[in-house]
Amino acid sequence: MSQNTVDPKLLEILVCPLTKAPLDYDAEAQELISRQARLAYPIRDGIPIMLVDEARRLDD
Repeated sequence: MSQNTVDPKLLEILVCPLTKAPLDYDAEAQELISRQARLAYPIRDGIPIMLVDEARRLDD
Protein backbone atom coordinates (compact mmCIF):
# COMPACT_ATOMS: atom_id res chain seq x y z
CA MET A 1 0.00 0.00 0.00
CA SER A 2 1.45 3.36 -0.99
CA GLN A 3 1.54 6.32 1.37
CA ASN A 4 -1.24 8.03 -0.59
CA THR A 5 -3.85 5.36 0.01
CA VAL A 6 -6.03 4.71 3.02
CA ASP A 7 -7.07 1.22 4.07
CA PRO A 8 -10.60 0.68 2.67
CA LYS A 9 -11.61 -1.14 5.87
CA LEU A 10 -10.62 1.94 7.86
CA LEU A 11 -12.69 4.17 5.59
CA GLU A 12 -15.73 1.96 6.24
CA ILE A 13 -15.61 2.51 10.00
CA LEU A 14 -14.51 6.16 10.20
CA VAL A 15 -17.20 8.76 10.87
CA CYS A 16 -17.12 12.50 11.43
CA PRO A 17 -16.11 13.14 15.07
CA LEU A 18 -18.51 16.08 15.19
CA THR A 19 -21.68 14.63 13.64
CA LYS A 20 -20.96 10.86 13.62
CA ALA A 21 -22.05 10.93 9.95
CA PRO A 22 -20.32 8.86 7.25
CA LEU A 23 -17.41 10.39 5.36
CA ASP A 24 -16.63 10.59 1.65
CA TYR A 25 -13.06 9.87 0.56
CA ASP A 26 -11.53 12.39 -1.84
CA ALA A 27 -8.46 10.51 -3.10
CA GLU A 28 -7.23 13.39 -5.26
CA ALA A 29 -7.28 15.96 -2.43
CA GLN A 30 -6.34 13.34 0.21
CA GLU A 31 -9.22 14.36 2.45
CA LEU A 32 -12.21 12.80 4.15
CA ILE A 33 -15.29 14.93 3.58
CA SER A 34 -18.08 15.35 6.11
CA ARG A 35 -20.95 16.80 4.10
CA GLN A 36 -23.10 17.16 7.21
CA ALA A 37 -20.48 19.15 9.16
CA ARG A 38 -19.17 20.87 5.98
CA LEU A 39 -15.61 19.91 6.93
CA ALA A 40 -12.72 18.20 5.13
CA TYR A 41 -10.35 16.18 7.32
CA PRO A 42 -6.81 15.90 5.94
CA ILE A 43 -5.02 12.62 5.28
CA ARG A 44 -1.30 12.85 5.95
CA ASP A 45 1.03 9.98 4.98
CA GLY A 46 -1.99 7.70 4.70
CA ILE A 47 -3.28 8.61 8.17
CA PRO A 48 -6.63 10.41 8.53
CA ILE A 49 -6.35 13.36 10.92
CA MET A 50 -9.76 13.23 12.60
CA LEU A 51 -9.50 16.46 14.60
CA VAL A 52 -12.06 19.23 14.07
CA ASP A 53 -9.28 21.80 14.69
CA GLU A 54 -7.28 20.33 11.77
CA ALA A 55 -10.25 20.16 9.39
CA ARG A 56 -10.79 22.59 6.52
CA ARG A 57 -14.17 24.30 6.23
CA LEU A 58 -16.04 23.59 3.00
CA ASP A 59 -17.37 26.64 1.21
CA ASP A 60 -20.82 26.72 -0.34
